[in-house]
Amino acid sequence: MAVPSFHELRRPVLESAAQGEQSISKVVDLLADRLSISHEDRNELLPSGTQSRFSNRVHWAKSYLLQAGLVRATRRGHFIITEAGRDALANGPDPITDDYLRTFESFREFEARSKSGSKSTAGSRASADTTGSTGNGATPDEELTAAHKEIEANLANDLLDRVREASPDFFESLLIRLLMAMGYGGATGEVGRTLGRSGDRGVDGVIDQDPLGVDQIYIQAKRYAVDNQVGAGDVRDFFGALNLKRASKGIFVTTSRFTPEAQRTAADLGMRIVLIDGQQLGKLLIRYNVGCIPRQTLELKEIDESFFDVDD
Repeated sequence: MAVPSFHELRRPVLESAAQGEQSISKVVDLLADRLSISHEDRNELLPSGTQSRFSNRVHWAKSYLLQAGLVRATRRGHFIITEAGRDALANGPDPITDDYLRTFESFREFEARSKSGSKSTAGSRASADTTGSTGNGATPDEELTAAHKEIEANLANDLLDRVREASPDFFESLLIRLLMAMGYGGATGEVGRTLGRSGDRGVDGVIDQDPLGVDQIYIQAKRYAVDNQVGAGDVRDFFGALNLKRASKGIFVTTSRFTPEAQRTAADLGMRIVLIDGQQLGKLLIRYNVGCIPRQTLELKEIDESFFDVDD
């Protein structure tokens, strides 16, 4: 069974709480077994890598029940059903929707607090499907992650468009700067350089892998349009250029893509050649703040359970 949405998990969580005081970690395991969640699905991590998707959805299901007063916290990580929760099991819908939770004043107050100062959030809530806060059952964590990925994907495309419009020399210098930002060459200022147009023998740049320049990595750069893919012949030419320089490592970067034949050729050659296509390049530029700057930082916080873990 695929991972249910977090509004579909509300009733199962509530049913677990009806059996007596429960720990949220135990409920995660119990529901995974009860709902026959596969090993792969129950261990699939969120993009943050800090929590499984299934566990995240169970936690959010419990959180919404708590906000509506259908369960109450007892001690660290534990909760139990309330009388309102028992009535919801007997007379409420399945699944337990946001519209049903809104019949409880405490949940309406929770939503009002969540929406305050954010008209866009209120608008998205108003247009959401009544079976869940987003219509697709995603938790707020998943909504935020999806929005962040969309913003970064658009930024990556914009960065690549700018790079394609720039000169070849600018592209080569940008790659040197990116590799230095990634930690190649140490902290000195002369560890990376472009080689220019004459006498470079098919290599566009070189960067020292260590501060003393004992080991070097050569770079080939192809500033291509999206539909102009790099083929196997280009990779073989780069391989030949590296052999002439008696180099053992090379990085081939393009703003477009590599054909499957080019990828196989790079893998089959007896030399370490790393291929970086436009999609990867865009992600690296963003990750290392090359050509872009942070616009806004959101700091997400959670309860520090250990702070409240005190003896009675």
